[in-house]
Amino acid sequence: MGRTYAGILGPLALAVVVARTLAHGGAIEANLLSAWLALLIFAAIGFFVGQWAEWIVGDSVRSMLRLQAERAGAADHEPKGRSAA
Repeated sequence: MGRTYAGILGPLALAVVVARTLAHGGAIEANLLSAWLALLIFAAIGFFVGQWAEWIVGDSVRSMLRLQAERAGAADHEPKGRSAA
């Protein structure tokens, strides 16, 4: 998931810097370094955010599976065949 987020945020940052340059009438050549640095920084941020999100989802799924396994194990240990009198 980290690579996906990096692949989205990096180019998006580059496009925003280029669009900002064009909107303000600046020369793109002068701002290519800024656009490239924005790409690198936001790709790194996207990678770490994606890794963090993947860890959170994985931890949540593991917790849910553990809880279901505990409930299934508790249900297997309940006495059967008893009638409430």
